[in-house]
Order: sequence, then structure tokens, then C-alpha cells
Amino acid sequence: MRAPAPEEPTADLLRAAGATTRTAAPTRTGRHTGFTTRHVISVPISIAGPEPSHPRDFAGARRARRRGNGTHVRRLFPRRQVSCDGRAVITLADLEAARGRIADHVLLSPCPRSEAIGKQVGCTLFLKLENLQRTGSFRERGACNKLAMLVDDYASRGETLAGVVCASAGNHAQGIAFHATARGIDATIVMPETTPLLKVQNTRAFGGRVVLHGANYDEAYEEARRIEAAEGRVFVHAFDDDAIIAGQGTIGLELLEQVANLDAVVLAIGEPEDRDLRRPDRCAPEHEGGPRGGHPVTLPAAKTLAEGIAVRTVGARTFEILSTHLDGFAVVDDEEIAEAILVLLEREKTLAEGAGAAPLAALLQGRLPVAGKRVAVVICGGNLDVNVLSRIIERGLVKSGRRVRLAVQLPDVSGALARLTRIVGEQKANILEIHHNRAYGHADLGEARVELVLETRGYKHADEVEACLVAAGYLVRPDASAPPVE
Repeated sequence: MRAPAPEEPTADLLRAAGATTRTAAPTRTGRHTGFTTRHVISVPISIAGPEPSHPRDFAGARRARRRGNGTHVRRLFPRRQVSCDGRAVITLADLEAARGRIADHVLLSPCPRSEAIGKQVGCTLFLKLENLQRTGSFRERGACNKLAMLVDDYASRGETLAGVVCASAGNHAQGIAFHATARGIDATIVMPETTPLLKVQNTRAFGGRVVLHGANYDEAYEEARRIEAAEGRVFVHAFDDDAIIAGQGTIGLELLEQVANLDAVVLAIGEPEDRDLRRPDRCAPEHEGGPRGGHPVTLPAAKTLAEGIAVRTVGARTFEILSTHLDGFAVVDDEEIAEAILVLLEREKTLAEGAGAAPLAALLQGRLPVAGKRVAVVICGGNLDVNVLSRIIERGLVKSGRRVRLAVQLPDVSGALARLTRIVGEQKANILEIHHNRAYGHADLGEARVELVLETRGYKHADEVEACLVAAGYLVRPDASAPPVE
């Protein structure tokens, strides 16, 4: 069995795994008497352009170049004792203490087996649904633990906590706002101006004072540090803090109790696979130092659907944990993450944000060697803007061939359009949109260009519709944005 790791600026959960490495002496009652770490797999993010493999696969559903089933997953670092700047290693006792502090305030999230997706990816799959937390993310575990420890510390000294401040792209912000308000602590949250509207609104609704500042997390971080000094608040780091890490690490304890004989845990981080993928226009890396550089570095900002793990610099504490306990990684891009979000919606009726769906994306693409194993995927968050979700669903329908566009050239005479739509209807395709162009459709005089957006059952059905139109004498192109029909 094994303890797992997290998401976002990484390694919080890996720290949990790290806290119980090797074979610890029996410390718990029940069926778990010892803890070891065996096979934690992380899923970083890269952004690459689409490579269509079907005439209608305009969104780039499948990539022409694949890396094979886990051939690039490898052990990155040797196992060794963690020692960060002389600080003590987080222990199992720290995780147990954190669980005791947050038990009455944070959901013990379910970890059901996913029969449908597991069958698709060839393993026994369990989904740790952290998207069901009150704030929609595992982040509130660390926030709750940190705030509880701060309150106890100040109370022991007979002092009053003036307030806290943090910088976050959304999930940590909501966790701090919610649990600080519940404890009567004034919280100021600095968020990048590009933060999704949903996360900004939720943070305010949870009682936090939101300050929008900067184009990315790093600029928001600097402003939070300025507010810390100016207002005498306590700064709560989003990930590079032992109390935060211990709180997130409670997921590892729960996984060990919820899933027997676990072989692998798949989680999301932001680490590219190779130097080529580390180009700023291709990925949103978090740990470029990795096995080669051996230390964290700062990279240019990158836009990605998984903004929750798109930090420019990893924390020193989390990097040390990652470099000790990570077994391997795979790379997924935004298109594949979007596909995973759609699969979770359709198969499991659960909503994941980009970072939360990244681990499943790697499994769906066959990038990890998990065949026949018992695997847990941490769905670390579900705070996805509805506008982004709408675009993901639409693109997913296009990628699967369930929504297609056709450009048809027909005579510009009475009844011609009715005949065209009748043929489409006979094939049981639903017309969602229709545009009848005479002047702007590049058609000859006496002809018109009709652009159809159809709802179909998939690529095969779309091909059948097109074949019937061709058989009826129409000139058809599968993409309505393509050049004129010849």
C-alpha cells in the first residue's frame, strides 16, 4: 500500500507519502499497521497544437505522435531521507495531528470505484473526489490545518491574531476565506486579475476580502507580501508551508484506509518531460529543475486550462519532497485535459477543473503503465467556470464527431433547401444551425452555399450523412469554414 500526493503547486500529498516512507513501525490500529511508498505517478501539463487524424477532427482529438504506454515513465530520483534547510521531516504523527484538527471541518471525501473508466483504461480505478469539498478543492485541508495551528499558537501566548493574507489563483483562496471566516479571522486574499470569475465570486462569498492584482500568481504573491508588512497580517503560503502540506497529506491517510492493496496513485503537478517541452509556448512547468537541474527555477508564465498548477516557481519545501518521492511522470496537454473533463462528466457525473482532470487525462491517453493494477486518481478540484465548461463540452462534441459542420452547394431555387434538410432528417441527424449564403458563400450565380451544423451519433454517422448527400448530387465539404466547394 502507499500514501499519495496532490495537485497544484505540487507535492503536498507527496509529502504525505513522504511522511510515511520506508516501512514505518506499526502506529495505527485496524488493518493498516505500516506504511510504505511504492509507485506515485505525477501528471504535468504541456500545451501543444492539435494534429487532426480524421477529416472532421478539427479540434485535434488524437495526436499523430504518441509516446507509447508509459515508455517515458521512469524513476526520477533515488529514495533518500528528506532534509530541507535543517527542518525536521514531516512525520506520520504530523499527518495524524492534522487529521484530528480538520476532522470536524473538512469532508472525508469518497473514493468510489469507477467501473466504466477503469474498463476503458485497463485497470481497477478509484477516484478520490476532492471536488466534493465545501470549497470545491482539496486545498481547504491545508488551509484549515494552518489556521487551527495559528489560532492555538496565538492563544497560547495570550495574543489575538490580527488577520491573515494569502496569494492564490483560486482554490487556496477559497479554503482560507471559508475557514478563516468560520473562526472569526479577518482574511485578505490577493488573486491575479486573470483568475476565473467563479473562484473570485466564491472567495468573496466565503467572507474573504479579495484584492485583484497582477497578471499571474507571482505578482499577486508580491502584493500579498506587501499587505502582510503594511497591515501586520500573517502570510499563509499556498503550498510551501509544513502545516499546509500536512493538511493536504491527510488525503494519503484516507486513501490507505479506503482502498486496499493500492498499487499506484496518480496526481497532478506542473512538470514538463524534456527540454523541448519546456519552451514557454508549449507548457506550464512547475519543476523544471527536476532530475537534471536539481533545484527550482523560475519560468515565464504560460496560459493553460489547468491554471491551478501553473505556478512559475515551485516551493523549496515541496520541491525537496517531490525530488525524493516521485516515481515518474507523464505529459498531457490542454486538449487531452478537456477530454478528461468531458469523460468525468459523462461517465461519472462529476465535474473536475483542469488540474483535477489532468491525472485522468494521462490514463485515458495510455501514457502510464497501470494495466491490471489498482490505481487511485485524485480529482483534486472542481472549480471550473461555466463558460469554460461550455466551450469544453462543445469542443468535446466536435472531437467525438457528435457535432459536425458541412458546407453544401445547391441550386438557388425554390424547394432546394427543403430537399436538403429532408435528406438530412431522413438520416436522423439533427440540424443545430443553418446558414444560407448567396453573396458571401463564394457560390456561382444561380447557386447558394448552405452551411450546416449537425448533431450526429459520431464520426460513422456523420460519414453516412455526407455519403447520402453526395449520392443525391450535392457537392459537400465536411468543414463549413473551408474554401468554396469545387
